[in-house]
Amino acid sequence: MPGRVLVTGVSGFVGGHIARVLLDAGYTVRGSVRDLGRADGMRAALAAAGCDVSRFEVVALDLLSDAGWAAAAEGCDHLQHVASPFVIRMPKDRGDLVRPAVEGTRRAVSAALAAGARRLVVTSSIAAVVYGHSARTQPFTEADWTDLDGPGVTAYTESKTRAEREAWSLAEAAGARDRLAVINPGAVLGPLLDDDVGTSGDLVRRLLAGAMPIAPPVVLGYVDVRDVAAAHLAAMERPAAGGRRFLVSGETLSLLEVADALRASFPAYARRLPRAEMPDWLARGLARLVPSLRDAAAEIGRRKPTDPAAAEWLLGRPLLPARAAAVATARSLVERKLV
Repeated sequence: MPGRVLVTGVSGFVGGHIARVLLDAGYTVRGSVRDLGRADGMRAALAAAGCDVSRFEVVALDLLSDAGWAAAAEGCDHLQHVASPFVIRMPKDRGDLVRPAVEGTRRAVSAALAAGARRLVVTSSIAAVVYGHSARTQPFTEADWTDLDGPGVTAYTESKTRAEREAWSLAEAAGARDRLAVINPGAVLGPLLDDDVGTSGDLVRRLLAGAMPIAPPVVLGYVDVRDVAAAHLAAMERPAAGGRRFLVSGETLSLLEVADALRASFPAYARRLPRAEMPDWLARGLARLVPSLRDAAAEIGRRKPTDPAAAEWLLGRPLLPARAAAVATARSLVERKLV
């Protein structure tokens, strides 16, 4: 019978969708937020999505404080650790991202292990896999790790890499590697549960709003949030998923390719969408002045394909198309009048 699952960061874009699939599968969800003021909004969003919110609890937890973690994990059969800081503009002090990511993972995993949780699923990122390497053409797999001493490693990349390694280290020290599974998603798009568009979704909003008259040559691997949520559920329920990482990331697309997909589906916004891509040399020059480009300067124009085989085994089907995920985000933005 379904039991209780602690879902950290439940008010975020990914965390909310994970809560939704868990509730739909019959589990009781104990979701954590940093600010209890967001609890009612989250409950309303899940109810609007058709979930039975009588099985939805909310607790307050802070990634940088020990308070409440043991009590939150008590009585939970599983952990879904989703909470981690995510920003577009990198902070001056890398510790502002690295410390809460690593310490939050340590608190969540340690509390769940101590409480006897049967399966721990940690949300990592392809940022822990594909960066710091020289140019390569073969797809990245679960065997690859970001080289923190390599080029293009941002504070966010470091935070996800160190946090995931912390999770594996804790599980191995406890003799519980097979109780841990890790999901490494790409840039997550898809339908919104509420008006929080998320960091990746904000790229789609800015494209529709005409904020990018010419597209920077930024290439990312995209994935639909419904696949990410389904993968978290499957990693929790499938015994053979224990002790494994899963790269849940689909096709790599440039921002111009995303814009072209949106143009075909939203002709009313066609004039706002970019029709040309900034040359690499110009983007590298502007990176000296524009913080968001400066953080990505070492990766401008570089595609980093990932092998979806393990993710598709986990889901039992192919990943949803990346372009359709972008269109789903845009449709939510338009329907909610957020653009």
